[in-house]
Amino acid sequence: MANILKHTVDLTVIGGGPAGLGAAISAKKSGVKNVLLLERSEELGGVLPQCIHNGFGLHFFKEELTGPAYTYRMLKNAEEAHVDFITKAMAVGISCDNTITALSHNKVIEIHSGSTILCMGCRERSFGALRIPGTRPAGIYTAGTAQRLMNIEGMMPGKRVVILGSGDIGMIMARRLTLEGAKVLAVVELMPFIGGLIRNEIQCLRDFGIPIYVGHTIKEVKGTDRVEKVTIAAVDKDRKYIPGTEVEFEADTLLVSAGLIPENELSKMAGVQLNGLTGGPLVDNLWQTNIPGIFAGGNVVHVHDLADYASESAAMAASNAAAYANGDRSLDLDIKVTAGKNIRYVVPNSITKAQENITFFMRVTWPLNNATVHIGNIYNKKLIFARPSEQIRVDLPANMFTQFNHGEIVVSCDGEVAV
Repeated sequence: MANILKHTVDLTVIGGGPAGLGAAISAKKSGVKNVLLLERSEELGGVLPQCIHNGFGLHFFKEELTGPAYTYRMLKNAEEAHVDFITKAMAVGISCDNTITALSHNKVIEIHSGSTILCMGCRERSFGALRIPGTRPAGIYTAGTAQRLMNIEGMMPGKRVVILGSGDIGMIMARRLTLEGAKVLAVVELMPFIGGLIRNEIQCLRDFGIPIYVGHTIKEVKGTDRVEKVTIAAVDKDRKYIPGTEVEFEADTLLVSAGLIPENELSKMAGVQLNGLTGGPLVDNLWQTNIPGIFAGGNVVHVHDLADYASESAAMAASNAAAYANGDRSLDLDIKVTAGKNIRYVVPNSITKAQENITFFMRVTWPLNNATVHIGNIYNKKLIFARPSEQIRVDLPANMFTQFNHGEIVVSCDGEVAV
């Protein structure tokens, strides 16, 4: 029978990526004495150690860093804050009373926590989930897996590559493969617009002359032992193939960059209500879920376009989780926040406390130029453009919302359709 180790702590963080590290550091700085961070991998940092490109840290550290450099800064800050952590610790259960069960080194760990912050991050959507006709030979990878193979294991996934999806990892890998001598034949995007950051579209695709097929998807994959051919086709507004638009590529590799899914199996165990629009927990402006004492931050709530924002949102959650652990349970507002016209989702989903500031994160459904974001009839924010790939952030004083207690605020966006 496995040994059971019992811990009692003030606050537990589940997940040691950029969000989890940000949460643990913030909790210690907020005065929480006993903070424990659990990470299922051998090392802290999440996927950042394999992200050798720059573009990290501009918001959180005010300096441009690579993924490994960003991780080093976070680990150094965690060490200085005296954060306790356990690696190779897989959280396998969490109850509504903040009791966490984890497995580590053939031992069972039972943690009784004053509050918990969920920072499990997200995972890539697999090729198998896309229902694309054809065979499933070797040579099909998620973009993140290919990134690890190249940057950590020193292995080339292939020489002639088609990339499905224009997410940021996919575009970054298009550049990475090209620099290493592979031929990226096409980046194929189902939507009529690019799915990742504009800077990655320019720096990773257009600057290298990599063909981009928007409004297309893969019609068939052919191959026995290894991918041999990939056929793409344009799609109509109902996402059905348009006859006569097929293009066939002789390729040995297919990378899939078709979106990220928040990791919320643990959240469901605790009875946390999930948002059907984001796949993550419904949270209030404290980043608290419907379960008292269970908070969430980073990509487990909604997929951020920058690691900096994941760290920042988790740090916000941690400051509130710290207050909860220290006995502050007061809630003085009850305002529902909903996504309206051309808003794919908005976070937070409710406002429950009149803090100093309330930060809204949102994404639009469709690209717009000369756009205006409306926070109810309280505030309007003008934007030169709004893109689904570019997260929109609005910071407003909490006192602007007290008059709407027990009401609803609808967030919407209008402007000129860009595609």
